[in-house]
Amino acid sequence: MTNEPIAVPGPLSDRHVVLGVTGSIACYKAIDIASQLVQAGAIVDVAMTESATKFVPALTFRSLTAREPYVDMWHPHGEFGEAHVELARRADVMLIAPGTASTMARLAHGLADDFVSLTALATQAPLLLAPAMDAQMWSHAATQANRALLEERGVQFIGPAEGRLASGRVGAGRLVEPGAIVAELRARVGRERGDLRGRTVIVSAGGTREAIDPVRYVGNHSSGKMGHAIAEAARDRGAEVILVTTVPEIAPAAVTVVPVSSAGSMQAAIHERAGSADALVMAAAVADYRPASAADQKIKRADAGDMAIELMENEDIIASVTGDLVKVAFAAETQDLIANAEKKLAAKGARLIVANDVTAADAGFGTDTNRITILDDQGGREVVPLMSKYGCATRILDRVAALLG
Repeated sequence: MTNEPIAVPGPLSDRHVVLGVTGSIACYKAIDIASQLVQAGAIVDVAMTESATKFVPALTFRSLTAREPYVDMWHPHGEFGEAHVELARRADVMLIAPGTASTMARLAHGLADDFVSLTALATQAPLLLAPAMDAQMWSHAATQANRALLEERGVQFIGPAEGRLASGRVGAGRLVEPGAIVAELRARVGRERGDLRGRTVIVSAGGTREAIDPVRYVGNHSSGKMGHAIAEAARDRGAEVILVTTVPEIAPAAVTVVPVSSAGSMQAAIHERAGSADALVMAAAVADYRPASAADQKIKRADAGDMAIELMENEDIIASVTGDLVKVAFAAETQDLIANAEKKLAAKGARLIVANDVTAADAGFGTDTNRITILDDQGGREVVPLMSKYGCATRILDRVAALLG
C-alpha cells in the first residue's frame, strides 16, 4: 500500500487567471497571491500598471509564474497583435489585487490608459477587485460612487478589510489577506462552472463539547479538518455552503460559518437551516452522551473528591433531520469498519455513509490525509485510497452531485 496520497486536481487547475496589479503599497501581497494561484494549478498572466512596478518589479512575477508580465502598452508582444485583447479573451477570470482608488475610477468611467484597465475593459470574464487604500480615500463619496457603479455592472469586490493601514491609522481600506482572496476566486469560478452551483450544502465539522461545568467538558479528538475540507470543496464546486462547526477559527474563507459547541447547539443550527438545503454532510464527531446536568460554577477538586458523572444520550442529529435533501453520514470506527458503517447507514436514514478507521496513523483524527470507504443505500461500496482530505471530499461530493442530478 502506497504511503503517498493520490493528487486531485483543484478548481483552478488549468484555468487562465489574469492578475492585475496596481500601484498600492499592498503590492507586496500580490506576490503571495500569484504564488498561491500557481500552486493551485492556474495559468497566471500578470498585468501591471507602471506605478505598480515602483513597488514590485515585473521580474518577481515572471519568476513566480514563468510567464512575462504585461506592463508596457506599446511593447510589441510577439505572440499576438493587440495583447490586451487576446489576454482578455483567454481569461477564465480576472482579479485586480490590489486595486487603487484611481483604478476604480478608470474602470467606472471607461478609461483605458494602462494594461490593467485595458484588459479589464476588454474581457467578458468575471472580474473581481480587491481594494487597498487609506480609509479616508475608501470612504470618499467619489470612491463609493465608483464602487456602487462597478458592482451594478457585475464587478465583485473582495473587501477591503479593517485594520492597520500604511498611514499608521486604523480603518477600512486594508487589502484582504491573500489566502482569503484566492478562496473568493475559487468560489467565483465554482459559481460560474461548478456542478453544485445553485445548491445549498450544510456541512458539520469538529467534535462537540458537552459541558461538565464552565471549565470542563466531555469531548473527543476530532480536529474538524475533514468537515472543513468538505466545506471548501463544496464551495469550490459552486455551492452555497453553511458550515456548522465547533472549530470556526480554522474554517475556510468564502463560506457561511455557524459556530457551535455542544451537540444540542449543533442540532438546533442544522434544523434551523435544513429546510432550504439540498444536502447535509454530517462530518462532525458528535458526542453520543452528555452530562445529565452541568454545574453553574467550576467544580473544585477539594470539595468534590472522587466524582461520578451521570450521562444521558444525545439525539442522533442526522437521523432527526427530515425532508427532501441528500444526507451523508460518517462512521469513525476502530474495529469492524464496514459492518458498523452498514448498521449506521440504515439507522440514520442516509443516502451515503463515509467510513474510516481512526486508528490509522495517516487517516485518523488530526491528520491531513484520509482513507475512506463510501457506502450507499443501494448496497454499493467505493473504496477511496489514501488522499488529502480535500481529495476525499471531492470523491464524496462526486456522489452527492450525482444524487442531486
